[in-house]
Amino acid sequence: MKLHASGEDYLETILVLQKKLGMVRSVDVARHLEVTKPSVCHAVATLRDGGFLTMDSDYFLHLTDAGREVAERIYEKHRFFTDRLIEVSVDPETAERDACRMEHVISQESFEHLRDAYKTKKE
Repeated sequence: MKLHASGEDYLETILVLQKKLGMVRSVDVARHLEVTKPSVCHAVATLRDGGFLTMDSDYFLHLTDAGREVAERIYEKHRFFTDRLIEVSVDPETAERDACRMEHVISQESFEHLRDAYKTKKE
């Protein structure tokens, strides 16, 4: 299943909230993304059908291996771009917003080359 940017955002948010809260429900995702609960329910159903997450009997969301892989990849891009933008004096709020856009449009190959070049230059 091909994920759209919004699906990637939901997976990334679940990952971030799991790291922060431990257990995550749809309402936590709705609050974090500032979207309605029905929007989250629709996204959760789509992501569940795609094999990216599960929901247990207590309505907690859990990333599958595939979902975690996508979420980690997107989150790595997000952190990388946010940090680089802040390093060059972009306002942190703006850096977060711009990084969120950038993480979805750059190919994995280009990102890895950019990240590796940055690490090499830094050393």
